[in-house]
Amino acid sequence: MDEVRLDNGLLQKIESTRQLMIQSGIENGLHSRKTLRLSKQVDYLMNKFNQCYQSDLTIAIQNRHLK
Repeated sequence: MDEVRLDNGLLQKIESTRQLMIQSGIENGLHSRKTLRLSKQVDYLMNKFNQCYQSDLTIAIQNRHLK
């Protein structure tokens, strides 16, 4: 069975940015510019991860059909 590659560096970046966002929300409020900027960055990183994961999953499925 083909394994789907997960980008651990990207996952770590998502988690560290998420932690910064939570801390900013506590310190500055949920509607502060900093918190909202970090929230958008987390969204961007998660979308990037999902695109990579979808691409890897599609390749794994295609490879399985070729065997």
